[in-house]
Amino acid sequence: MSSQDMLKNASTLASYNVLLQVMFRVLTFLLNAFTLRFVSKELIGVVNVRLTLLYSTLVFLSREAFRRACLSGGTDHNWRQVINLLWLTLPLGVLWASLLVCVWLWLLEVPDPLTIPHYGPAVGLFALAALQELLAEPLWVLAQAHMFVRLKVVAESLAMVAKCVLTVVLVVSAPQWGLYIFSAAQLVYTGFLVLCYFVYFLRFLGSGEANRKYFPLQCVADLLPSSVEGEPVIDWTLARLTWSFFKQSFLKQILTEGERYVMTFLNVLSFGEQGVYDIVNNLGSMVARFIFLPIEESFYVFFAKVLERGRDVRQQKQEEVAIAAEVLECLLKLVLVIGLIITVFGYAYSHLALDIYGGSLLSSGAGPSLLRCYSSYVLLLAINGITECFVFAAMSKEEVDRYNLVMLALSISFLLLSYMLTWWAGGIGFILANCLNMGLRILHSLFYIHRYFLLSQWTPLRGLRPSPLLLLALALSAVLTALSEGVFCCDGGWLLRLVHIAVGAGCLLGVLVTVLLTETKLVQFVRTQLLPRYGKKHT
Repeated sequence: MSSQDMLKNASTLASYNVLLQVMFRVLTFLLNAFTLRFVSKELIGVVNVRLTLLYSTLVFLSREAFRRACLSGGTDHNWRQVINLLWLTLPLGVLWASLLVCVWLWLLEVPDPLTIPHYGPAVGLFALAALQELLAEPLWVLAQAHMFVRLKVVAESLAMVAKCVLTVVLVVSAPQWGLYIFSAAQLVYTGFLVLCYFVYFLRFLGSGEANRKYFPLQCVADLLPSSVEGEPVIDWTLARLTWSFFKQSFLKQILTEGERYVMTFLNVLSFGEQGVYDIVNNLGSMVARFIFLPIEESFYVFFAKVLERGRDVRQQKQEEVAIAAEVLECLLKLVLVIGLIITVFGYAYSHLALDIYGGSLLSSGAGPSLLRCYSSYVLLLAINGITECFVFAAMSKEEVDRYNLVMLALSISFLLLSYMLTWWAGGIGFILANCLNMGLRILHSLFYIHRYFLLSQWTPLRGLRPSPLLLLALALSAVLTALSEGVFCCDGGWLLRLVHIAVGAGCLLGVLVTVLLTETKLVQFVRTQLLPRYGKKHT
């Protein structure tokens, strides 16, 4: 497959992933707004912080390193050995589940059973849901490596819809079940996910389409662990790379979910405060998760296939390096522009957004300040996602090992900063600690990218320099929307709120027109590579 084909497939995958994440976030957004009317904020705190942290920790530590290692190098693998390696995620998950369930049940503070019943069974059910999802891991990697872009969209869409429907039905009809509602919904989600992947591959393997695509597996038995006489059971090169990524993934998980670990293990916020913080956090990160994360995941696959890991830029195919540099520049410019827009408009519209979403429960107190700070953090989150996406695809095994030491230092500093800043500033302290650590990670990645392209003709870091006219438009928008909030929002009724919204819409339109006029290269990239209707075109 040529680098242009890889770029087209990665762009298509990114587009589908963005649409999928939009649906996820909208459904979750509506689901949280609905459940806020039926359950307590303490219950939401336990589910969205404590139990979700158990689930995400178990799944991430069990599979993330395998995913990154097995997707390196594209489809040029002995897939029988890769499948054998991927099935190790299940026993590893069982080990992590045994350890984490013990910690969650006996080492952490247990919620009051009168206000939040069924905590113990819920811990076990969330762990079971994580193990159930690991059953589909070999199939997920196969689908990603061979660019089965629609499979992920369909599987995760059906699973999410089933989860939302069950949650709504049980919250309305049996709210007294408490944590059982969300545990059952999580089991249904992972069950649908696994079922969709298995049904797809049962129909695909051995079909005419599989033969036309020269798919490396022929029958269902090839999906199970097996060995061939004279061959190693697993690819030991990939296994060693997996171990390197595993050490890194442990540290990355602490950085990614650091505030939840601090809340869970150090009890700096009550369950009710955790619930409010998590709702604001989810609201603030909606755009980051449904736009930036899918782009990062999809283009990591592209960079990992186009670039030869650990090799000097001069020793690689110059055509492919040129494409990688151009794509990196455009991606950096794209996420920078989106991040700046969110930062500018997030400041003036945080209070209104929370008031509409959750009423005085969220718009009073620290809620608006949390969301304003998070709007600034989104900019750093966007840039870091793309820079690390490239760095992790280009690093050699030795460089990954050295970066683990950097991640260790960042993890320790983040936990210390989170603890200290939270005692000083409450929930805002978590966001400030995240900003500091994200800034350090960005600096490390920028230095790496600069050195990588230093002896070449390409300078993709130009993508971090927006046009002066765009900066001027953003500055004017920041002033006008801040003045509008002070005059029209948010105690004067809906008419004045609509005026405030109209001011923001006018400013946003002006910013977008400026982008169209000044960032022509970026606009061309978005039109030809990220929009599905232009999916068959190339840059």
